[in-house]
Amino acid sequence: MHPLSSSAPSPPTQDDAALFQRLADQDREAFAELFRRHSRAVYNFAFRRTASWSLAEDVVQATFVTVWRRAVSGSIRPIDGGSARAVLLVLAGYECANLARSQRRSVALQARLGSWREAPPEDLASTVAAAVDDEADMRRLRGALDQVPKEQREIVELVTWSGCTIPEAAAALGVPVGTAKARLSRARARLRDLVDIPEETS
Repeated sequence: MHPLSSSAPSPPTQDDAALFQRLADQDREAFAELFRRHSRAVYNFAFRRTASWSLAEDVVQATFVTVWRRAVSGSIRPIDGGSARAVLLVLAGYECANLARSQRRSVALQARLGSWREAPPEDLASTVAAAVDDEADMRRLRGALDQVPKEQREIVELVTWSGCTIPEAAAALGVPVGTAKARLSRARARLRDLVDIPEETS
């Protein structure tokens, strides 16, 4: 290999901010690394938002396609801090809303069942039942969360469900840290009235 190869692998310790800087140059390796680091978090976030495994997969694809399109168009912006997770989850939230307006549930169900077509018959029933149960549970949780104001709901999704720190969530949403803390506190108090959520001791 030529010693001046232009596609040298990134150091394993390179943070997300550096990867975003490389995205501005349409660096495919930086994009692939971001996907490896955060696609699972985006997937879990999307499932909690949509209550559908199939739609969650679509959201992951749409989110990272949007990131790459922004890189190609030169509109990718640097991130504050070392992690891009909160920024990607906010973007995934927009994609969830877009899909909710355009997707047909029957199409999503057909695609999901098609992916199981090769499963052994004895495994199919339990696989389908488990997925349906998961989606039913998540719809109940979504029903409670949807009764919380949008700005409080966003904080719950980022901090409580997705593990972002409050400063990360605040930066991604463009609000002061104190505002984010207050919204989270109000959301938790409201949710305790709606579902069985234990008080936090910390």
